Amino acid sequence: MTTPDPPSTAGKDPVLASTAVTVTDGAAVKRAVMATMLGNAMEWFDFGVYAYLATTIGQVFFPEASGPAQLMSTFAIFAVALLVRPLGGLYFGPLGDRIGRKKVLAATMILMACSTFAIGLIPSYDSIGIVAPILLVIFRLLQGFSTGGEYGGASTFIAEYAPDKRRGFLASFLEFGTLAGFAAAAGLVTLIAASVSEEALVDWAWRIPFLVAGPIGAIGVYLRVRIEETPAFQQYEAAEHLAESSLSAAGRLHETLVTNWRPLVLCIVLVAAYDITDYGLLTYMPTYLSSTLGYDESHGLVLMVVVMVLMMAGITFVGRFSDIVGRKPLLLAGCIGFFVLSLPAYLLIGLGAYATIFLGLLILGCLLLLFVGVFPSTLPALFPTGVRYSGVAIGYNVSAALFGGTTPLLMTALQEATGSHLVAPMYMMIAAVLGGIAVLLIPETARRPLRGSPPSVATREEALEVLYHNRRSGRSRPADG
Repeated sequence: MTTPDPPSTAGKDPVLASTAVTVTDGAAVKRAVMATMLGNAMEWFDFGVYAYLATTIGQVFFPEASGPAQLMSTFAIFAVALLVRPLGGLYFGPLGDRIGRKKVLAATMILMACSTFAIGLIPSYDSIGIVAPILLVIFRLLQGFSTGGEYGGASTFIAEYAPDKRRGFLASFLEFGTLAGFAAAAGLVTLIAASVSEEALVDWAWRIPFLVAGPIGAIGVYLRVRIEETPAFQQYEAAEHLAESSLSAAGRLHETLVTNWRPLVLCIVLVAAYDITDYGLLTYMPTYLSSTLGYDESHGLVLMVVVMVLMMAGITFVGRFSDIVGRKPLLLAGCIGFFVLSLPAYLLIGLGAYATIFLGLLILGCLLLLFVGVFPSTLPALFPTGVRYSGVAIGYNVSAALFGGTTPLLMTALQEATGSHLVAPMYMMIAAVLGGIAVLLIPETARRPLRGSPPSVATREEALEVLYHNRRSGRSRPADG
């Protein structure tokens, strides 16, 4: 089956007109990266607000429970939202592979904004009783369902737009957006908590960050509907149409789960290592600082915001470096680092001084940076074009449900059961070992075409160089993996 010309400058060039090389449009790539990054930041702002208001939400919706029970109830609802994420992945993933990435990403943005806004309108337990936490669960389930289609689609979208030699750098902006969303959520919660009394925070002020989701969501939808579909998907769609081989939703799901089971399993294990460390630091840590170490909630959030801002400053450098040295060396370094340094970092945090807490957080943040800077370019490259959205969405969200959303709840419960403050770093160390094994088993994908897609380059000169190399080596078509 011959791959049709991509919707790029290659199709307008008489020399490249009949070749299977995509010459990307630089302006279109920038628009795609910006829209996806900002949309992702808005999605994770909505999701992060709940985590950073966990203590307050426990008081609003579970006032009759004790302090630890309030916190565990809040984190249980946090985990429930992530448990439904695989359903979102199973729904949005195949849909994105069938009708396109762009439309599905706009839909997930709308659903997330509406459900987050609705949480801000729920009356308290004192007003409507048990109905209040029931409504909270319902809207959190909608949040989780929406998020199930977000990361897989967003990472796929950027990966398919980026030139092969810059995929790590450009894809890292996706996690820049994630950190920006979390940092904005933490910053806004901190500002509100510092501006009002604790009684006012519990009474009404906690609603403000949730209500902000309405206008933010409108901006995100506007940005996403204005970008074009990825060249890789347009090529795949055209080839399917010519061959009359379009898969049904069931057929596409079968191809993802059965034909591509190996990359799917590796994706799940990799994301497990990432999620346990990610949620352990960005979600569990603020509560650990306030509930366990007794720090004022706003002080703990300020330290977390500083660490996240520093991570944001370094994330694109890590992505660019992965384009040079490869994805696997950086991921393996992250796994080894978490295994060796998680325990010392937590011991530093446990000393209780601001300087040692910040140093411990910074160590964990730098290690996590090796994951967040590389994952967005690594995971989409594991799957061929026809099931890329499905593969990442399902693998990512199954792992997030089993290991990510349960991390704060499990760490809190194990700490309560054992009385040990070292449960969290030990959990991270186990995750690092499993992640390291998976890293050794995945192929190196830096500076190489995505599976099932032709080479993607930034200039005509690069395209001619690729063509010359392919002719000398006897290759003329993209591998289907």
